[in-house]
Amino acid sequence: MMGERIYHDWRPALEIIILTLGIYSALRMIRGTRSAPVVTGFILLLLTVTLVTLALQLTVLITLLKNVAGILALAVLILFQPELRRLLGELGSLPILTSTHEQREAIEVVIQTCENLSEARIGALIAIERSIRLEEAVESGIRVDCEATPEMIETIFFPNNAVHDGGLILKGDRITHAACIFPLTARKDLAKSMGTRHRAAIGLSEETDAIVVVVSEETGAISYAHKGRLVRRVTLEALREFLSAELVPPTRTRTWMDWLRRSRKEAPQPPAVLREPESETHAPTVSP
Repeated sequence: MMGERIYHDWRPALEIIILTLGIYSALRMIRGTRSAPVVTGFILLLLTVTLVTLALQLTVLITLLKNVAGILALAVLILFQPELRRLLGELGSLPILTSTHEQREAIEVVIQTCENLSEARIGALIAIERSIRLEEAVESGIRVDCEATPEMIETIFFPNNAVHDGGLILKGDRITHAACIFPLTARKDLAKSMGTRHRAAIGLSEETDAIVVVVSEETGAISYAHKGRLVRRVTLEALREFLSAELVPPTRTRTWMDWLRRSRKEAPQPPAVLREPESETHAPTVSP
């Protein structure tokens, strides 16, 4: 009896929490993507039709609105197929099966390559494959299947090379494809000065969960795109930190028992001297 009463008292709160989390996750998924204007227009149209129908008591339209749930679900699947595929890919990824050593080696290969290409002012477009296969997202490409090394990647992007145009796909510590044509973003809010490489990086990151690293041929600036967001003019250390946070599986969190054992072994340390942070001359810019 008491259990049923608690269940009936907490059920509305549980439903509100689930709906809130669902709406919040959906908004985060579509925020900054090319489907965001479609979602806004669709919601406004649906709200307008619903309010007008209820206000005027249009019986036929009310009946139609009650029976279009299946059609709306199908429309959502069609309109937001790239975002849903990216979300399911993220949920289905298993970082526990990924080798931390291999991921760190691959990150260092990308960092060293970007450093060399940036100094030489050679453009590059590198996509790091994660849980979603990029072969389905690119229009064309040449299969390479070789070990990823800075020398090999620099050779691929060297000017006048037969495969230097297009993007390169990294999967783990291997290069799978080169000369790939990535889908361009359809967003209209980007600066006109933004080149094709950066637009292709945003477009691929909108449709997949890949991380796309770009080296500008004109300025040598390094940028990366992830989940439809482009972060421009980043330092090598900032790029390494981001790639490590996204690609390297997290280590086991320290429990309070571990902290207690460690605190007993360590001697008390003198208080640290606080220093004011140094001013940065170049801050990275983010494109939503």
